Amino acid sequence: MFFDLSDEVAYQQWRLRVQRYQRPGLTDVLVEIDDPFQLTEYEKAAIITRCEHYNMVIYQLNDARIQDKALVHALGGQVLTGELDANLRADEDSVSSLEVRSQNGNQYIPYTNKALSWHTDGYYNHLDKQIFGIILHCVRPAEEGGVNCLLNPEAVYVALRDENPAYIEALMHPEAMIIPDNVEHGRVIRPAQSGPVFMLKPDGRLHMRFSARKRNIEWRNTPDTLAAVDMIKRLLADESNVLKVALRAGQGILCNNVLHNRSGFADSEARQRLMYRARFYKAVAG
Repeated sequence: MFFDLSDEVAYQQWRLRVQRYQRPGLTDVLVEIDDPFQLTEYEKAAIITRCEHYNMVIYQLNDARIQDKALVHALGGQVLTGELDANLRADEDSVSSLEVRSQNGNQYIPYTNKALSWHTDGYYNHLDKQIFGIILHCVRPAEEGGVNCLLNPEAVYVALRDENPAYIEALMHPEAMIIPDNVEHGRVIRPAQSGPVFMLKPDGRLHMRFSARKRNIEWRNTPDTLAAVDMIKRLLADESNVLKVALRAGQGILCNNVLHNRSGFADSEARQRLMYRARFYKAVAG
């Protein structure tokens, strides 16, 4: 209804809500948690409400000494119920330990200290295995750097549709974005995947698949598609649009797979960056 290009009345109603919450500050999305293994009704409601408004939460454990990876599973089980995505390089429990490490075969940037460009997680997944929810928990920050920037995809949709509804039509095309085969040691470990940039979740809410990578992404070669992608990149480059956060130990991002990036970082002998990342096939829902 809201995303039907012929229904301007419904869109304008939805647009008003998005614009009310499209530029949050850190205090707007912050939720303090006493016990991640047993959220209070207030804490759970606070997480759900912020995800309804902003699609994201920054949580702060009041006891930062709680760093067992089980806390990620526990949080997810309470607000992101559903199966975890067992992606490449993930640990046996499907939660990834993101840290600088040596890698055999393809070198995946999350396991290096290099900057990560803007993306949504799992954009290369099959369309029936999309990542709708993410937890990124900070065990140890880097000595320097490793800052995340976040942007609600709903705000991007509004900017594009207001500029030119044809941009939305182009980005909802089933071949708007193509990710080529992932080949390792001469073997295809993930076949090519095409799909739209904007699609609807089973609950009717908006979902975005995107990567700003210059390599390994093939955009549909139409004027509207290329102009829309160029506008997305301009929106992402404008720091007034984004929320910037340097996670501390005991903090985390819990979100409905918003657009995000990561700056490069430097570890020291005393402090080496470690994050736990869990990807879910369901979003936070009220």
